[in-house]
Amino acid sequence: MGSQLLDKGAKMLQSLKPVRQVRQHACSFAFYAHDHSRQIETHHYISRFNQDFLQCPVYDSDSSSAILIGVEYIISEKTFESLSPEEQKLWHSHAYEIKSGLWVHPRVAEMIAKAELKGLAKTYGKFWCTWQVDRGDRLPLGAPALMMSPQGVNTGAVRPDLLKIRDDKYEISREELSESRLEMEEPEWINPNADFWKQHDKGFALDVVETEMKRMTPFP
Repeated sequence: MGSQLLDKGAKMLQSLKPVRQVRQHACSFAFYAHDHSRQIETHHYISRFNQDFLQCPVYDSDSSSAILIGVEYIISEKTFESLSPEEQKLWHSHAYEIKSGLWVHPRVAEMIAKAELKGLAKTYGKFWCTWQVDRGDRLPLGAPALMMSPQGVNTGAVRPDLLKIRDDKYEISREELSESRLEMEEPEWINPNADFWKQHDKGFALDVVETEMKRMTPFP
Protein backbone atom coordinates (compact mmCIF):
# COMPACT_ATOMS: atom_id res chain seq x y z
CA MET A 1 0.00 0.00 0.00
CA GLY A 2 2.83 2.39 0.87
CA SER A 3 4.50 1.77 -2.47
CA GLN A 4 1.26 2.37 -4.36
CA LEU A 5 0.70 5.67 -2.56
CA LEU A 6 4.25 6.77 -3.36
CA ASP A 7 3.78 5.79 -7.02
CA LYS A 8 0.62 7.86 -7.31
CA GLY A 9 2.18 10.82 -5.53
CA ALA A 10 5.27 10.68 -7.71
CA LYS A 11 3.16 10.53 -10.86
CA MET A 12 1.33 13.69 -9.82
CA LEU A 13 4.25 15.69 -8.42
CA GLN A 14 7.44 14.56 -10.17
CA SER A 15 8.39 15.45 -13.73
CA LEU A 16 10.22 12.22 -14.67
CA LYS A 17 11.76 14.27 -17.47
CA PRO A 18 14.44 11.79 -18.62
CA VAL A 19 11.86 9.01 -19.04
CA ARG A 20 9.44 11.26 -20.86
CA GLN A 21 12.07 11.91 -23.53
CA VAL A 22 11.59 8.41 -24.94
CA ARG A 23 9.99 8.89 -28.35
CA GLN A 24 10.41 5.63 -30.26
CA HIS A 25 10.33 1.87 -29.81
CA ALA A 26 12.50 -0.29 -32.07
CA CYS A 27 12.88 -4.06 -32.13
CA SER A 28 15.95 -5.90 -33.39
CA PHE A 29 18.36 -8.70 -32.49
CA ALA A 30 21.82 -8.89 -30.94
CA PHE A 31 24.39 -11.48 -29.94
CA TYR A 32 27.09 -11.59 -27.30
CA ALA A 33 30.56 -10.44 -28.33
CA HIS A 34 32.13 -13.28 -26.34
CA ASP A 35 29.72 -16.00 -27.56
CA HIS A 36 28.27 -15.56 -31.05
CA SER A 37 26.00 -18.60 -30.66
CA ARG A 38 23.82 -16.72 -28.15
CA GLN A 39 21.26 -14.44 -29.79
CA ILE A 40 18.47 -12.39 -28.24
CA GLU A 41 15.54 -10.25 -29.36
CA THR A 42 15.97 -6.68 -28.14
CA HIS A 43 13.56 -3.78 -27.61
CA HIS A 44 15.08 -0.31 -27.68
CA TYR A 45 13.26 2.71 -26.25
CA ILE A 46 14.91 5.65 -27.94
CA SER A 47 15.44 9.20 -26.73
CA ARG A 48 17.30 11.74 -28.86
CA PHE A 49 19.94 13.81 -27.07
CA ASN A 50 20.82 15.57 -30.32
CA GLN A 51 21.25 14.70 -34.01
CA ASP A 52 24.55 12.94 -33.28
CA PHE A 53 23.59 10.99 -30.18
CA LEU A 54 20.73 8.70 -29.14
CA GLN A 55 20.39 6.76 -25.90
CA CYS A 56 18.26 3.67 -25.46
CA PRO A 57 17.30 1.58 -22.45
CA VAL A 58 16.97 -1.95 -23.83
CA TYR A 59 14.35 -4.46 -22.67
CA ASP A 60 13.75 -8.13 -23.41
CA SER A 61 10.19 -7.48 -24.64
CA ASP A 62 7.59 -4.74 -25.02
CA SER A 63 5.27 -6.09 -22.31
CA SER A 64 4.44 -4.29 -19.06
CA SER A 65 6.59 -6.85 -17.22
CA ALA A 66 9.61 -6.43 -19.54
CA ILE A 67 13.06 -6.69 -17.97
CA LEU A 68 15.62 -3.92 -18.44
CA ILE A 69 18.57 -5.87 -19.83
CA GLY A 70 20.97 -3.11 -20.83
CA VAL A 71 21.60 0.16 -22.61
CA GLU A 72 22.68 1.09 -26.13
CA TYR A 73 24.25 4.37 -27.17
CA ILE A 74 23.95 5.34 -30.83
CA ILE A 75 26.21 7.92 -32.45
CA SER A 76 26.59 9.50 -35.87
CA GLU A 77 29.33 8.61 -38.33
CA LYS A 78 31.02 11.95 -37.61
CA THR A 79 31.12 11.27 -33.87
CA PHE A 80 32.35 7.71 -34.39
CA GLU A 81 35.27 8.92 -36.50
CA SER A 82 36.36 11.16 -33.61
CA LEU A 83 36.91 8.15 -31.33
CA SER A 84 40.24 6.40 -30.78
CA PRO A 85 40.83 3.16 -32.74
CA GLU A 86 40.66 1.09 -29.54
CA GLU A 87 37.35 2.65 -28.55
CA GLN A 88 35.93 2.12 -32.04
CA LYS A 89 36.38 -1.64 -31.65
CA LEU A 90 33.62 -1.66 -29.02
CA TRP A 91 31.04 -0.29 -31.47
CA HIS A 92 29.02 -1.92 -34.23
CA SER A 93 27.62 -0.50 -37.46
CA HIS A 94 23.86 -0.42 -38.15
CA ALA A 95 23.85 -0.52 -41.98
CA TYR A 96 23.15 -4.25 -42.36
CA GLU A 97 20.73 -4.34 -39.43
CA ILE A 98 18.61 -1.61 -41.04
CA LYS A 99 18.90 -2.63 -44.70
CA SER A 100 18.13 -6.30 -44.02
CA GLY A 101 14.87 -5.55 -42.21
CA LEU A 102 16.06 -6.79 -38.82
CA TRP A 103 15.56 -3.38 -37.18
CA VAL A 104 11.88 -2.42 -37.15
CA HIS A 105 9.60 0.10 -35.47
CA PRO A 106 6.70 -2.12 -34.36
CA ARG A 107 3.23 -1.07 -35.49
CA VAL A 108 4.58 2.02 -37.29
CA ALA A 109 4.03 2.08 -41.05
CA GLU A 110 7.25 1.57 -43.00
CA MET A 111 6.51 4.73 -44.99
CA ILE A 112 6.57 6.78 -41.78
CA ALA A 113 9.69 5.07 -40.40
CA LYS A 114 11.71 5.34 -43.64
CA ALA A 115 13.16 8.80 -42.97
CA GLU A 116 14.45 7.78 -39.53
CA LEU A 117 15.79 4.49 -40.85
CA LYS A 118 17.85 6.26 -43.53
CA GLY A 119 19.67 8.18 -40.83
CA LEU A 120 20.10 5.16 -38.55
CA ALA A 121 21.74 3.16 -41.36
CA LYS A 122 24.76 5.45 -41.10
CA THR A 123 25.13 5.25 -37.31
CA TYR A 124 27.17 3.14 -34.89
CA GLY A 125 26.06 1.65 -31.58
CA LYS A 126 27.60 0.42 -28.34
CA PHE A 127 25.32 -1.95 -26.46
CA TRP A 128 26.07 -3.25 -22.97
CA CYS A 129 23.91 -6.09 -21.64
CA THR A 130 23.64 -6.07 -17.84
CA TRP A 131 21.12 -8.90 -17.38
CA GLN A 132 21.63 -12.12 -19.34
CA VAL A 133 18.06 -13.39 -19.21
CA ASP A 134 18.64 -15.85 -22.05
CA ARG A 135 20.73 -18.06 -19.78
CA GLY A 136 18.05 -18.02 -17.06
CA ASP A 137 19.60 -15.48 -14.68
CA ARG A 138 17.00 -14.35 -12.13
CA LEU A 139 19.04 -11.23 -11.34
CA PRO A 140 21.60 -9.12 -13.26
CA LEU A 141 24.74 -11.10 -12.46
CA GLY A 142 28.40 -10.51 -13.20
CA ALA A 143 30.04 -7.90 -15.39
CA PRO A 144 28.20 -6.27 -18.31
CA ALA A 145 28.50 -8.08 -21.64
CA LEU A 146 29.26 -6.26 -24.88
CA MET A 147 26.70 -7.00 -27.58
CA MET A 148 27.14 -7.03 -31.34
CA SER A 149 24.85 -6.50 -34.32
CA PRO A 150 24.10 -9.25 -36.87
CA GLN A 151 26.18 -8.70 -40.00
CA GLY A 152 25.07 -11.16 -42.68
CA VAL A 153 24.36 -14.72 -43.69
CA ASN A 154 27.78 -16.15 -42.90
CA THR A 155 28.71 -13.81 -40.06
CA GLY A 156 26.21 -13.83 -37.24
CA ALA A 157 22.93 -14.49 -39.06
CA VAL A 158 19.83 -14.34 -36.85
CA ARG A 159 18.24 -17.71 -36.10
CA PRO A 160 15.14 -18.34 -38.26
CA ASP A 161 13.04 -19.34 -35.24
CA LEU A 162 13.73 -16.02 -33.49
CA LEU A 163 12.84 -14.10 -36.65
CA LYS A 164 9.60 -16.02 -37.13
CA ILE A 165 8.44 -15.37 -33.56
CA ARG A 166 9.12 -11.64 -33.90
CA ASP A 167 7.64 -11.28 -37.39
CA ASP A 168 4.52 -13.27 -36.52
CA LYS A 169 3.94 -11.15 -33.42
CA TYR A 170 4.02 -7.86 -35.32
CA GLU A 171 2.58 -9.29 -38.56
CA ILE A 172 5.55 -8.24 -40.66
CA SER A 173 8.00 -9.94 -43.01
CA ARG A 174 11.73 -9.30 -42.75
CA GLU A 175 12.15 -10.34 -46.38
CA GLU A 176 9.57 -7.82 -47.58
CA LEU A 177 11.07 -5.08 -45.44
CA SER A 178 14.50 -5.85 -46.84
CA GLU A 179 13.21 -5.58 -50.40
CA SER A 180 11.53 -2.25 -49.65
CA ARG A 181 14.83 -0.89 -48.31
CA LEU A 182 17.04 -1.94 -51.24
CA GLU A 183 17.29 1.60 -52.59
CA MET A 184 18.03 3.09 -49.17
CA GLU A 185 21.36 4.88 -49.12
CA GLU A 186 23.99 3.38 -46.84
CA PRO A 187 27.49 4.46 -45.84
CA GLU A 188 29.98 4.48 -48.71
CA TRP A 189 32.54 3.10 -46.27
CA ILE A 190 32.17 1.44 -42.87
CA ASN A 191 35.16 1.90 -40.62
CA PRO A 192 36.79 -1.55 -40.20
CA ASN A 193 37.45 -0.87 -36.53
CA ALA A 194 33.70 -1.24 -36.02
CA ASP A 195 32.33 -4.79 -36.06
CA PHE A 196 35.80 -5.86 -34.94
CA TRP A 197 34.63 -9.44 -34.34
CA LYS A 198 33.63 -9.76 -38.00
CA GLN A 199 37.00 -8.62 -39.33
CA HIS A 200 39.17 -10.64 -36.96
CA ASP A 201 36.92 -13.44 -35.67
CA LYS A 202 37.53 -12.18 -32.14
CA GLY A 203 35.18 -11.03 -29.39
CA PHE A 204 35.35 -9.12 -26.13
CA ALA A 205 34.64 -10.56 -22.70
CA LEU A 206 34.68 -8.60 -19.45
CA ASP A 207 35.19 -9.76 -15.89
CA VAL A 208 35.39 -8.16 -12.46
CA VAL A 209 38.77 -8.56 -10.79
CA GLU A 210 40.10 -7.45 -7.42
CA THR A 211 42.58 -4.61 -7.61
CA GLU A 212 44.45 -2.23 -5.35
CA MET A 213 42.71 1.08 -4.89
CA LYS A 214 44.58 4.30 -5.47
CA ARG A 215 44.79 6.31 -2.29
CA MET A 216 44.02 9.98 -2.42
CA THR A 217 46.56 12.36 -0.98
CA PRO A 218 45.08 13.84 2.20
CA PHE A 219 44.55 17.57 2.28
CA PRO A 220 46.95 19.46 4.55
